[in-house]
Amino acid sequence: MYAIVEIAGKQFKVNQNQKLFVNRLSEKEGSKVSFDKVFLYDDGGKVSIGEPSISGASVEAKVLSHLKDNKIIVFKKKRRKGYRVKNGHRQALTELLIEKILVNGSKPKASRQEKPDVKTRSLPKKEIKVKTSAKEKKPSGEVKTKNLNSMTLLELKKEAKSKEISGISSMKKSDLIAALSKK
Repeated sequence: MYAIVEIAGKQFKVNQNQKLFVNRLSEKEGSKVSFDKVFLYDDGGKVSIGEPSISGASVEAKVLSHLKDNKIIVFKKKRRKGYRVKNGHRQALTELLIEKILVNGSKPKASRQEKPDVKTRSLPKKEIKVKTSAKEKKPSGEVKTKNLNSMTLLELKKEAKSKEISGISSMKKSDLIAALSKK
């Protein structure tokens, strides 16, 4: 009888009364831990596969100890540059003893509470009205200059061509604006 279970973000194949080293868990030594994400369960040839996990199945384990793994040497080097860095790393581990593999009828966790259904309501969308009127109460000369200042050189040249202004090819933007504001 074995199960494939997710513990601390990794999947492990576990048997009953098996000792297992996993990444450090926050539980204290001697405490009992239950893992609900059981992906596969085999009971002597009878295989149950979850989609993605088996509902109602859990694996109960006891935390035996917290310890560190053997040191791993991390050495970085760039040849011909004089760059050498030597680091060591010891992974923090937790030793678990798998006590029970429960398939159906496992106790529901108290920390896993159902969230109440929250009704979402849509807020009315605000309509934004933008007033775009060509004629404003300001004198027409100021409106033209503001519009002319915001126009590009190509647009100014087209405008000058439509008003039949001569010599526009050699004019700068400021000269074009001055010529257009006169007419």
